Parts: sequence; structure tokens; C-alpha cells
Amino acid sequence: MRKQGTLMLLEAPGACWYDTSMKKNTKSSITLPHQELKRVVALQARLKLKTKVEVVRRGLRLLQDLTDREILRESYQRASLATRPSLSEELPELDGLSSEGLDDL
Repeated sequence: MRKQGTLMLLEAPGACWYDTSMKKNTKSSITLPHQELKRVVALQARLKLKTKVEVVRRGLRLLQDLTDREILRESYQRASLATRPSLSEELPELDGLSSEGLDDL
């Protein structure tokens, strides 16, 4: 037995007592203030979802997608800022090439 914080862990080679002792279909609850519960119920009806848990799961998924996009947006912005000085040097060179060969048409 090993103590980690206030949690006691049993170490038995080859024994996975945690997985076998856990119930597969357990219920959990979160107490919400009245206004937030009304919002969850309204979203449940609008999105035509069966349970309030599905509303929360979808909200968490959207939040994760939003934060992932924000991180991606920030990294693109940093890359853009890093390449701007070299871009301003190369644009005058490319301006002369952009009209090259148009007189022949």
C-alpha cells in the first residue's frame, strides 16, 4: 500500500480492482443555481437533447473547440508578426515580377 496525498493506492501486480469494482452506469449530479438551471433546460429544449448532461457535454466540447481555436489563432498571429519584416523587404522585388509578360498579351 502506498499513500499519495490523502488517497491510499493498493499496489497488487496484475490486479486491476478499480476497473472491475466500478459500476458502469452510475449517476452523478451537479447542483446549479436557479438561473443556470433554467438556461440548461432552455438549451435542452432548443437543441432537442434528451438529458441535461448532453447539454453540459456539448457545452464543454464547444468550449474546448473555442479555446483550441484561440490557441491556434495566437500561434498564427505570432508567426505572422515574425515574418512581417522579411515580407516588407521581399514585396518590392515581387512587384516588378507581377506585371512581367503582360505586355505580350
